[in-house]
Amino acid sequence: MSFFEELRRRNVIRVGIAYVIVAWLILQFSDVVLNNIEAPGWVFQVIMLVLGIGLPLALFFAWAFELTPEGIKKEKDIDRSESITQVTGQKLNLTIIGLLVVALGYFVWQSEKGSEPFSQESTVQTPQPGEEKRDPTPVVVELEPSIAVLPFVNMSADPEQEYFSDGISEEILNVLVRVKGLKVASRTSSFTYKGENLDIPEIARQLKVGNIVEGSVRKSGNRVRITAQLINTSDDRHLWSDTFDRELTDIFAIQDEIANAIVNALKNELNIGLDAVKVESATDNLDAYDLYLKARGMFIARQNLDVANQLFEQATQLDPGFAVAWEGLAASHWVSTDWIKGDGIDHRQLAEFAADKALAIDAGLSMPYAVKGMIISETVPHDYQSARKNLDMALANDPKNTTAWLWSGIFNKGLGYADKAIRDFQRCLDIDPGYLNCKQHQAQAYLNNGETEQAMALFSETIEANFHSQDGPFIPMAVTSGQRLLALYMANQWTRDRYAPVIDWIEALENPNADHTAGLHRFEQWAERVGDDINIYVGTLLAFKAYDYFVKPNSMPISEPAEIWNPNWAEFRQTSYFKQYARNNNVLAYWRQTGFPKQCRPLGEDDFECD
Repeated sequence: MSFFEELRRRNVIRVGIAYVIVAWLILQFSDVVLNNIEAPGWVFQVIMLVLGIGLPLALFFAWAFELTPEGIKKEKDIDRSESITQVTGQKLNLTIIGLLVVALGYFVWQSEKGSEPFSQESTVQTPQPGEEKRDPTPVVVELEPSIAVLPFVNMSADPEQEYFSDGISEEILNVLVRVKGLKVASRTSSFTYKGENLDIPEIARQLKVGNIVEGSVRKSGNRVRITAQLINTSDDRHLWSDTFDRELTDIFAIQDEIANAIVNALKNELNIGLDAVKVESATDNLDAYDLYLKARGMFIARQNLDVANQLFEQATQLDPGFAVAWEGLAASHWVSTDWIKGDGIDHRQLAEFAADKALAIDAGLSMPYAVKGMIISETVPHDYQSARKNLDMALANDPKNTTAWLWSGIFNKGLGYADKAIRDFQRCLDIDPGYLNCKQHQAQAYLNNGETEQAMALFSETIEANFHSQDGPFIPMAVTSGQRLLALYMANQWTRDRYAPVIDWIEALENPNADHTAGLHRFEQWAERVGDDINIYVGTLLAFKAYDYFVKPNSMPISEPAEIWNPNWAEFRQTSYFKQYARNNNVLAYWRQTGFPKQCRPLGEDDFECD
């Protein structure tokens, strides 16, 4: 009898098959249980080691011993005529079939949940009740390699740690953005799907990407477990997955590992050339980094900016050399000048101080230059040339800084360059199609450019998304079309105060030739009461024909005079008030250096006219 036939007779092969199936089921069960009880990663590794050692032992015992009616005996002590290995083999066959049915059922269940059945990372994202199956329809991958990073799921016991999981996924996204030749969906677009139950191929279709990164973060004390996987959406195939159990001191090293593992997987699987990236440690103070992530989440959402300012400040106090924390503080204080009114804090001065601190540490940053550009543009006397240089430096340091493109567009729009503004906003939207503020400002630029149909189409998209940043310029159109209630609603959104006397504004638009002195007076009283500056409501001043506001020493910020270029206010652009405004605020000087907007023409050395 051959050696192989003897293995079959002694049921060694059957025992081996049964053992492998049982071991696989144990590993899958252990993975689920250990992840849910937040067990350390080494526990799973020990189980794998024990099961691996057990296989040769099981095969040895199957070879050397036999199960008989009298119990286990050494195979050499049993007469061949009395052996019952054939009966035992039949029982093992039935056992194997039963185990295969169980394993197949588990495999199908895992496949329906979109997990990789032979991977420790099968619980990257906790399935939600009623979650749909992944659509097997292939996604067409663009020729240019593309990827989106979905928000990592917070698997920590504390739901308040969600800012940390969001921050980690955003940090990985920011690293991948630096990979040349790789198209990365923006944070705004990717984070739209947070909490959604859409399947991966559908998300990929909507984002127009060929690959998706998803994962989870579990933070416990000073340790963190980050699980990530890369999915090719053309065939819903997992290109790479891994779990990282580390001390929090290794957080930047983990980001480096994950980003480069993704790059290597794309290179190997898709046969494309991509360069590795290097993640530098932003700070050695993990408490400062934690505060930074909290603050950045609030800043991005434009929620609790007062708290965000405090958290950024605390981060810079813990680590004065934390450049991106200073950068975040500068940006947060700058937007606070518009989002937080009447708190008695000079956010502009604090923003400039933080921007200078950030650039002193790292002159290669982008956002501090953008902040300085906007501050200079709105500081009397207006040095628009210097402001423009700072905005250009911001875009040179980071051509994918969508906020810098937004502010560049606002700068151009306020000075009458509607065409340039439209291009700036389009660059912003090319990078981040979900950036509603860029889209709504672009709608206003189209309106100023006389392209009303395009303007209304874009503005309607943003209103459908319940976004209100530039409602004011479109209020006259609502009034003209007889939609009074819509105009009142938009005016309330524009002033951001339900007690603002917006009815006086609407009536001034409805009856432009009447005397609205009393209405203007009520608007002035309201602005004084809420600690606001009526100058920023340019459309209101134009509706009241309060032209003298435009020649006061404390002129309005550059982000607001864009309404001057609205087709409704051509009459104002032909007044002496407008000419005085342009001279007093160095607008005319900038035009002479840079070129006049298409609505205006120079007349001699110190005069001009506008349509």
